[in-house]
Amino acid sequence: MRKLLIAGNWKMNQTASQTEAFCLEFKAKGLQGHKVDILLSPSFTSIPAMISILGDTPVHVAAQDMCYEDRGAYTAAVSAEMLVDAKCSHVLLGHSERRQYFHESDEGVNLKTKQALKYGLTPIICIGETKEQRESNIMEEVIKTQLLGALADLSNEEILKTVIAYEPVWAIGTGLTATPEQAQEVHRFIRTLLEERTDMETADQLQILYGGSAKPTNADALLSENDIDGLLIGGASLKVNDFFQMIEAGDKLNS
Repeated sequence: MRKLLIAGNWKMNQTASQTEAFCLEFKAKGLQGHKVDILLSPSFTSIPAMISILGDTPVHVAAQDMCYEDRGAYTAAVSAEMLVDAKCSHVLLGHSERRQYFHESDEGVNLKTKQALKYGLTPIICIGETKEQRESNIMEEVIKTQLLGALADLSNEEILKTVIAYEPVWAIGTGLTATPEQAQEVHRFIRTLLEERTDMETADQLQILYGGSAKPTNADALLSENDIDGLLIGGASLKVNDFFQMIEAGDKLNS
């Protein structure tokens, strides 16, 4: 059975001092002995504050993006080496907001994925369709292009070190959520693509997360689906009690 991963993406929220307050309250809830993997992805400026409080817990810390180059004249960019030095273990790549607002391409996500793996970071590769693409019946084509583009030229062993996050763009920040059945259908499709790209054993081990207005009220139902291996949570991860409830929902299923 694949271990569930409950991940929070804070996006452009929380100052360092706000992060400290969250982490102290979160840590007081008890972070040892959970059945699921736990991850938080704050802004770059809050990573040190989070590590200083949660560094001695099992909670993983991820950056929200990184550069595909080692170093150099890339103003405002952050390198994989910098993230490792800051004690990050994961990095989000290709999030729909990065694709939409900053024109990230599949090729760019692929370069970043290779760079993350080179430095021992676990890339969480985000893929997903817009409302228009779903309604135009090109959802599967879009997801296939994004997934295979991100994984181009990677070996099965390298792919096994990645995490895939399916985020229907139409369900991010809109209050809309794919039904558990809709989400499972796409997750099953993604796992089939992975099986074709690698092999059955590799595809069966890969974690595929659902991200799209996940919250405490739908966490149980989503996590109960066979091919949903965790959640990439936006707004609900900014609230200690909500995020902890979703961890507990995963614990019940992974026990």
